[in-house]
Amino acid sequence: MNIRASHREDFKDIARIYAEGLDTGVASFETEIPDWNTWNEKFLPACRYVVETKDKLVVGWCALSAVSKREVYKGVAEVTIYIAEEARGQGVGKALLSHLIKSSEQEGFWTLQAGIFPKNQASLALHKQCGFRVIGIRERPAQRNGKWYDNVLMERRSKQTGIH
Repeated sequence: MNIRASHREDFKDIARIYAEGLDTGVASFETEIPDWNTWNEKFLPACRYVVETKDKLVVGWCALSAVSKREVYKGVAEVTIYIAEEARGQGVGKALLSHLIKSSEQEGFWTLQAGIFPKNQASLALHKQCGFRVIGIRERPAQRNGKWYDNVLMERRSKQTGIH
């Protein structure tokens, strides 16, 4: 597998993988795939990656979004990571998230956060394997298709960047 920076040309694959995640019902509060401009505005320019198979098939992507526009939080970002259905359980997520963590530290991020549905056991386990810890449960912060869901808030503090 090859992890590389994502480009606009990858958006078709990113959208396909995102749709597969949304179809699980436990990946996001979102229910629709955004267009390129909306997706591009949501995520920071740094630390956008895709993972490809040896046949150049994109099977995963990740990106960071700012948690705040305030200068004091410039080193804190929220992680988004999605793995294609056919590549789940094969170590793709761990490789991609590990790469994202290392790259984020090089870009000056000292805290990464993730909000994960409690039923998404695979994502919770992946984040724990990569050094995230549960810092709380947001009780029913939002609805998905008219139903309220809790959200597990996880965090990873860098041991390389910022105060540790």
